[in-house]
Amino acid sequence: MLKVYNTLSNKKEVFKPVKKGEVGIYTCGPTVYSFAHIGNFRSFIVADIIRRYLEYKNYRVKYVKNITDVGHLTEEDLEDKIISAAKKEKKTPQDIAVFYTKAFLEDEKKLNIKSADVYPRATKHIKEMIELIKILLKKGYAYEISDGIYFDVQKFKNYGKLSGNTLNKLKKGKRIESNPEKKHPADFALWKKAEPSHLMQWNSPWGKGYPGWHIECSVMAMKYLGKSSQGEYNRTIDIHTGGEDNIFPHHENEIAQSEAVSGKRFVKYWVHIRHLLVEGEKMAKSKGNFYTLRDLEKMGYSPLSFRFLILTTHYRKKQNFTFEELKQAERNLEKIRDFVKKISSIKKQALSKNKKRFAEILTLKTKKEFEKAMNDDFNTPKALAKLFYLINKANYLIDNKKISLTDAEDILKLLKNIDKVFGFIFSPVKKEKIPKEILELVKQREQYRKQKNWKKADEIRKKVKEKGYQIEDTKKGSVIKKLKF
Repeated sequence: MLKVYNTLSNKKEVFKPVKKGEVGIYTCGPTVYSFAHIGNFRSFIVADIIRRYLEYKNYRVKYVKNITDVGHLTEEDLEDKIISAAKKEKKTPQDIAVFYTKAFLEDEKKLNIKSADVYPRATKHIKEMIELIKILLKKGYAYEISDGIYFDVQKFKNYGKLSGNTLNKLKKGKRIESNPEKKHPADFALWKKAEPSHLMQWNSPWGKGYPGWHIECSVMAMKYLGKSSQGEYNRTIDIHTGGEDNIFPHHENEIAQSEAVSGKRFVKYWVHIRHLLVEGEKMAKSKGNFYTLRDLEKMGYSPLSFRFLILTTHYRKKQNFTFEELKQAERNLEKIRDFVKKISSIKKQALSKNKKRFAEILTLKTKKEFEKAMNDDFNTPKALAKLFYLINKANYLIDNKKISLTDAEDILKLLKNIDKVFGFIFSPVKKEKIPKEILELVKQREQYRKQKNWKKADEIRKKVKEKGYQIEDTKKGSVIKKLKF
């Protein structure tokens, strides 16, 4: 029985989808003004694990992840993030959005994050946003002032039910825009009227302008997951995921405007992923601890090692990223892959004559314990522990010739099923291309080693290390690895 921690109720709840056998998941995707950083990807990896585990449990999942390519203007920002990036890079906002959307999808692929069924872009849904705002105006939940259309939070009686930031607790200041024309400081923009010089604007009944950030997600979530077969906005979405920083005001405002339109519960289960810290501190460019996936790759780390690392901490706990832990994750991932090679190489004729299936109970127990861990609010650290328990026990059985071919096949089958969720065991690892210069130096070193000229061999080893590579001598020859920084 799967239990999910629901931010809305602040407790674990038994998971029951709105429609039997089917699950709709909406994830707040990237704002495409820059490369997504590794903290963003913690959230996207966790959402991918949730989606994969529901599919593992034979649910038909429809997964939607939006692309914010306009309108990401919070009360703390002076300018839309896309426009700001466009001015900085001397490009059009469209060019910025296209470039960073492509980069984001490339990074997702490297991390083996399954593609969403739909990647709706905000700029392609302006018409639907205008229609939704019209409904809110008609129902009395919105009003017009000189700079745009605003949602009247006082009209929505349950405002604050997700975050706890009820109207009696809210004060002007942090994350609350001060505007004397607004009815309440917490009222938020649905549509902003644009100056003629504004780089992104569309025609609307209220003049040229652009949408607010919050209305975009409501429109795209309801269009692809919240519509009934009759085309009405009245279907509750099963799961909405996002980072903990989205709880307020973004998700709180999504609830208010969506439920004001439909009169129905917007989302059944809210799943929020906590922050990824870097060396114990919040990630920030000013601190020099701001990393993208591409930065990790340049340092010699595999994206799948980062994926593995994310699963070692439960998503409802803050995770502290360190390079030492990333190195350990890479070693542990290598240990899993070595085991796969080992058990895959078992040949029928090399087995013990003892036909007893020593590993049968181990395989069944691991499957049960893996599912028990994942059923407990997607507890990936516990599920990983069960995987390593299997590997350690199976290695002992293999080394002592107490494993049958059937056992080996069953273990491999189980690993493949587990990897449908984890997504890092059988995924191909991109091999590091070793520069010709390094290969030539290693070749020279081998010649010196044959001549037993250890001094010259050591000099070359040091030279190779200075260039960022390490030589490991094995029985099968020299192995070259890029050093991790």
